[in-house]
Amino acid sequence: MSEILVKASNLSKRYGAKVALAPTTLEIPAGRIVGVIGANGAGKSTLLNCMLGMSEYDGDLSVLGLNPMVRRAELMKDVCFIADVATLPKWARVNEVLDWVVGMHPKFDRGKAADRIEKASIPLNGKIRTLSKGMTVQVHLAIALAIDARLLVLDEPTLGLDIVNRRAFYDAIIEEFFDESRSVIITTHHVDEVEPMLSHAIFIREGRVTLDASMEDIQRRFFAVDATEEARPAAEALGPIYKRSLLGRTTYVFDTADPERLAPLGELRRVGLSDLFVALAQPEGE
Repeated sequence: MSEILVKASNLSKRYGAKVALAPTTLEIPAGRIVGVIGANGAGKSTLLNCMLGMSEYDGDLSVLGLNPMVRRAELMKDVCFIADVATLPKWARVNEVLDWVVGMHPKFDRGKAADRIEKASIPLNGKIRTLSKGMTVQVHLAIALAIDARLLVLDEPTLGLDIVNRRAFYDAIIEEFFDESRSVIITTHHVDEVEPMLSHAIFIREGRVTLDASMEDIQRRFFAVDATEEARPAAEALGPIYKRSLLGRTTYVFDTADPERLAPLGELRRVGLSDLFVALAQPEGE
């Protein structure tokens, strides 16, 4: 059985009367790539901040066997956190950035990072402001991959990047960081792009976790049907969790319905994460 890297029980966070994170219980084993998916302000960053010891919280939380609030300095020796790979100090030189990381992270291999940067034809004495966005990504990626961490936390890491640089970034994470002893936690708006690499998904809506499941469970549980007009009453009778009508066609999303009962209603297909998120994000009663 895989080691549990993150374990939360009744984890919650409030800002006065505002519930930023409702009581949440979850586990993230080693060897998982977890997508934390939610709209702006849903509570994604709050959850990550609690895990990283950057925010106080109520309830019980263990990350790599440590209490993040009490032993944050020790915890961060085995964690790499990236919020935006396109952001580095514009006025600094690349080698100065590497020197700073040496002082900040005890498990950073400067030589490994520098070697990767040079192979990408980026001058170590060049200033960040002279680099293209793609080059900046390569520098940040080189830093991340040169840290011998057990948990990589990516909070909207590819904001502002084009699809080529986003794909190259994630490919490198999979090929050079991820293994059965490490886990990756990602928040992103580009759900469709990260879906193929995820092993687990956590949906958050208004501070509440609405789904916490493996991709295998999601594929078994959720189906969509593009129902014909004649089949709509039968589809409604099976209790869909969401429906959408467009151009004369109605799409229904079902949770734990029998596929054999759904098939006669119309075209049956599995639900992508972006569509499933929309379905679960609807206000109750709609």
